[in-house]
Amino acid sequence: MKMTRQEFLKTVALGGLATTLCLDSEISVLAQEGKKDGKDVKLVALLGGEPAPMFEKGIDAIGGIAQFVSKGDKVTIKPNIGWDKTPDLAGNTNPELIVALINACKDAGAKEITVFDNTCDNWRRCYESSGIEAAAKKAGAIVMPANEEKYFRETALPKGKALKSAKIHQAILDCDKWFNVPVLKNHGGARMTIAMKNLMGIVWDRRAFHQKGLDQCIADIGTLSNPACLNIVDAYRIMKTNGPRGRNADDVELTKALFMSTDPVAVDVAACGFFAQFTGLKLDEVKYLPLGQAHKLGTMDVKSLDVQRIKI
Repeated sequence: MKMTRQEFLKTVALGGLATTLCLDSEISVLAQEGKKDGKDVKLVALLGGEPAPMFEKGIDAIGGIAQFVSKGDKVTIKPNIGWDKTPDLAGNTNPELIVALINACKDAGAKEITVFDNTCDNWRRCYESSGIEAAAKKAGAIVMPANEEKYFRETALPKGKALKSAKIHQAILDCDKWFNVPVLKNHGGARMTIAMKNLMGIVWDRRAFHQKGLDQCIADIGTLSNPACLNIVDAYRIMKTNGPRGRNADDVELTKALFMSTDPVAVDVAACGFFAQFTGLKLDEVKYLPLGQAHKLGTMDVKSLDVQRIKI
């Protein structure tokens, strides 16, 4: 997808992130100064590259992989592998992005890297069709199932309102650091499935979310005592409608973008703003975002963060 500079300006507006960019070079970078409560929370938005190069530039812009992974760490990566869909249909996280993250963790000295998801379709077909299983194994990661209850342990969520506990996958509970790597797409019930909702894939019994209130439970699961060290939103292809499964290629737009933040609420707000450029989504339709902010998982006030935008 080749974009003019004018088209890029429109696309990187990201809803509430609109501002003026310097156009002195083909790669335009904007750094917004500003801290919230004295914390240096950053958000990086990248546009126009392939998954691996965008990740490499993004992780460098946010401070480098070494601030997240130390030598000897056990690392877990949680993509979206929920559906029996090939990468071109945007139902799952792009495997090239997962490989780039695995390689970065290895370079940082990770002792062990595990990849998993509690899938919606048959897990074997999802792992294969997504391309993630083969790619992750080739890159040196362990690909772990999540199809049986034995992989999960009951975990208290004392800050939860509707969800007071949940059975969480052992790969999350037993690691030193973990990365949340969703794909940006429409969802029929929650309107959007991005970083916050991707945590439903670390839970065994997701029926409780629908029984107790989907939006509140999405916010509640984010109160887990060991949150993701970084949220990486794959927007290389987005599923504009008929999510989360999708029907065919007509549901998909090739947008070539990537978002990263330690703040799951902020990265979802930014990704929703980007998504709205193609669909007309209104932020107030995504009800779990203010609930996540109320839990102090992050901020919806993206302008308060240190933001970088990078065009490749």
